[in-house]
Order: sequence, then C-alpha cells, then structure tokens
Amino acid sequence: MAAKKNERYPLRIQGYGSAGEGVARLEGQAVFVKGALRGELCQVHLLKVGKTAAWGKVDQVLEPSPGRQVPDCPRYPQCGGCQLRHMTYAEELAFKRQKVQDALQRIGGWEGEVTGIHGAKDPDRYRNKIQFPVAEGPKVGFFRARSHDVIDAPDCLLQPMAATRLRGAFRDWMAAHHIPAYDEKAHRGLLRHFYVRTNRKGQSLCAVIANGEALPQEAALVQALRQAEPNLVGVVLSVNQEKTNVILGKTYRTLWGQDYLEDTLCGLEFRLSVPSFYQVNREQAEVLYGRALAFAGLTGRETVVDLYCGIGTITLVMARQAGRAIGAEVIPAAVEDAQANARRNGVENAEFLCADAGQAAQELARRGLRPDVICVDPPRKGISPEVVEAIVQMAPQRVVYVSCDPATLGRDVKRLREGGYLLQQAEAVDLFPRTGHVETVVLLSKLNTKQHIEVELNLDELDLTAAESKATYDKIKAYVLEKYGLKVSSLYISQVKRKCGLDVGQNYNLSKKEDAKVPQCPPEKEAAIIEALKHFRMI
Repeated sequence: MAAKKNERYPLRIQGYGSAGEGVARLEGQAVFVKGALRGELCQVHLLKVGKTAAWGKVDQVLEPSPGRQVPDCPRYPQCGGCQLRHMTYAEELAFKRQKVQDALQRIGGWEGEVTGIHGAKDPDRYRNKIQFPVAEGPKVGFFRARSHDVIDAPDCLLQPMAATRLRGAFRDWMAAHHIPAYDEKAHRGLLRHFYVRTNRKGQSLCAVIANGEALPQEAALVQALRQAEPNLVGVVLSVNQEKTNVILGKTYRTLWGQDYLEDTLCGLEFRLSVPSFYQVNREQAEVLYGRALAFAGLTGRETVVDLYCGIGTITLVMARQAGRAIGAEVIPAAVEDAQANARRNGVENAEFLCADAGQAAQELARRGLRPDVICVDPPRKGISPEVVEAIVQMAPQRVVYVSCDPATLGRDVKRLREGGYLLQQAEAVDLFPRTGHVETVVLLSKLNTKQHIEVELNLDELDLTAAESKATYDKIKAYVLEKYGLKVSSLYISQVKRKCGLDVGQNYNLSKKEDAKVPQCPPEKEAAIIEALKHFRMI
C-alpha cells in the first residue's frame, strides 16, 4: 500500500539526512522526518509524498533516543538559525562525522574513514559576526526557517552578549524615532540589516545596512549604541540600494569611531573591515587551520599557494612555516587587508594577487610556478573545473582542501582523483555547533608512478571463494533488507553481479522465452546491492 499525504505512520528512524533530519523507510521509500533522531520510533505525519521519497514531521516520539534533549531556546525551531538543538552535542557530532563520511564515500568514491571530528569546547555564544535582518514592528532578529519572515529575537544563544545588548539598543532607537524598515518586495523603506562583529578582547564594531545614503537621527543612534556597549569601537553605514538579497552594500561611511576591528587568530593579528571574510568561530577556526597546517607538512622550504585567501588568514599561517606563500582573492578590499595583515605581522615571504581562484591558478600555471602545496578554502559551491585543471597543471605534491560543504567536497575529490590526486586523510571540525553545517579538512597527495611497487600475485594461492561462499543470495537479500529496508529479488542480484563482472552462470535467472521482457533492477536497489557486495568483499 503506497504512502499517502497527511496520513500518520509509526516509523523507526534509521539514520540522518544531510541537514540532520531523520530518515526512515516506508513501502520502500525514504522518508525524511524533521526533528527525529536515529533509533527513535516516531508517529510521523507525512506532509509531502513524491515518487521516490516523502517528507514528514514528528507528531509524537513513541520511543525517544538517548541523544534527544529539550531545546534550550524558546524560538527553536521557528527561527532558522539553529537546526539541531533537540540533539545532545555528542549526538550532533556523531551525525556530522557521518555526514562527511557519507559524502566522501558516496560522492567522492573514497573507501577510507574520516579519522575524527573536533568538537567545540563550548557550543554556545561562539559567533563573532551576526547579521540581523530588520522588519516593521520593529523586528530585529532572524529569518524564520525557509522564509524571509523576520522573528524578533531579544537574545540568541549563538551570539555573544555584546551583540544582544547592541541589538536591543538599535531596536529601541528604531522604535523611538519611527525609522522605517526596508520592504524587499516593494523596494521601499530604509533599514535592511544590523551587523555586529566582536573580537577576542570583547570589542565590537557595528554596521547599519540601509537603502539610503543617510540615516535619520544618526547622532542618537551612535549615542544609544555606545551607552549599550562601552567596548564599541565604531559604527559604520553600509549603503545598499540594490534589489538584491546580498546583505552588504558596496559603499561605506563611518558614523563614529573606526571602520575596522582587530583580532588575533593562531597568534597573528588581523584587521577586519566590515566586508572582510573571517571565520565566525575563532576558537574552532584555530583548530581547523592547525589541522590544515599539519596536513601541509611544511619544513620551511616549500612554496604554498592559497587560492581563496580572504584577508590572508591561512596564507599567513602557512607562510610562517613555508619558504614562500602566495594568496589569491577576488575582493579588492580583502586583498588590501591581507597585504596590511602581512605587514602588521612582519611576514615578508607572503604575496597576494587580486583575482578569482580560477584566474589566479591559471596565471600562476602560465608563469610556470610549481608549488609544493596548494591550499583551497572555497565557498559552498566548491572549486570550478578550471581550478581543478590549473591545480593538476601546477602539479603540487600535496593539496590541502578546507571545505564548508561535504557534498561539493566529495565531487571535487572525485575530480582531483581523475587528475592524479588521491585522498589520504580527512578530519571534520565543528565550526558551527547547533546548526547542520560542518567543516572538513582533507589531504590529497599526487600519485607518483615512480614510487609504485609492482607485486606479482599467484592467484591460485588466493582463496577467492571464501567471501563469495558466505554471501549467498539469501544473505545479500537479508543485508539489503536490514540496512535499507528494501526487498530485492535474485534476478536483481544477478543483474547487478553481472554489471560488476561477477560470475553468476551463463543462464542464471535468464528467461527461456526469446522475446521476454525482463524487469531491470531500479537504481535505488542496484545501489543497495552494490553496497552489499562491497560489505561481503565480493567487489
């Protein structure tokens, strides 16, 4: 009986989807259940039923998981900022490690294991940059999940208390002086976002993003913000009059104080302007960059290229242990910050190019540069085919890939493998606790044919039948049913075995009729059978 929309079913949650939603099986379909944890038995209300999958929500947890906890935020899960506050932090880390493992195996074709995940010492109050959307009300807070409906949020457990105080002062100023919020549909109104950045010392920098070149009552705003937060160092106006979802504008005017904030990371000092990219979790960023540095294996003589350098954080970290470091970044202001950061830290063996990663990589390749290590820390879309091509052309011995999206990482690992690079090691780092995001750092090494060892094997001495003798058709059926909830026939198994080059007998499960139409194994069941064959070491 097929699953039906708006019906309720008791389902056992078998694992997690990429966003942390529970995954169950119903009539051979995958069912994605928001708010469910693996191992739980839940009464699930189906909200959408497709041809190959369904989506639902938890009506009732019949058998809760030990990994479940009561969410500690009154706006969860309506606010879209957090997705995992119903999980214990230990369960969250287990999910994120498995998320990376699945992406590297299923998309990247890697057969290794993610060696671990580095969790945060404190999963709360870690964000050093917060961008509050603004709406009439006034409302200053965060978007409701999967919408642009603003939820007014007096506090957020991910942000420092300084941001909470500044947000409250900004909202009060907005209400007291009747300052209109921006309406993105009508392209009217003034205030679009309120931005706060903090540093290790507890200092703060604010920016108001507005649909105009001036604010009413600017002096009153500055006074209110300074009274709310004594460690405020500057207030900046960012002008954004475009019909766009991009938050920051292209021009800036300082209303008071300075237009930058200084911070320390990995023992280096950085100057951050409002648009500068900087990891929002400082403590975990130090862990991430430390692992990237370890993977680079520098001895002091190498040339390192950092193709997505931002304000130069990874470039300068690498430069301290390399002979030469070259960073590339497409945002001119970030390149200026990177150059200034190199001077500020007395790093003389680092240089920076203003170009996108593909252009920079191709230019360096044309120059004949042969780096020993290339480091990439791309946005979520990953690296382009042009960047892959340039990396292969420059032929570094090692590629250190820092990723914020396991799926595009898996895709790029596969592309780089086709170019002669093998994934050697992978570790996950939790930079975004209580959300579905996770960072990964991996090491890829160039396949060196000169270092290959030829080994002659006598196949007659190998026991090739031991594994197959254990993996009968019934065993494969049982494995697929238990792990995936799918029923597969002997015909489907034989079809998949033939595709994999396994001997199933010349006429096994073939119809004796010349014109017979033989049903073909569906892709979902074929993937499950292949996994079973791998499990039994038959392929």
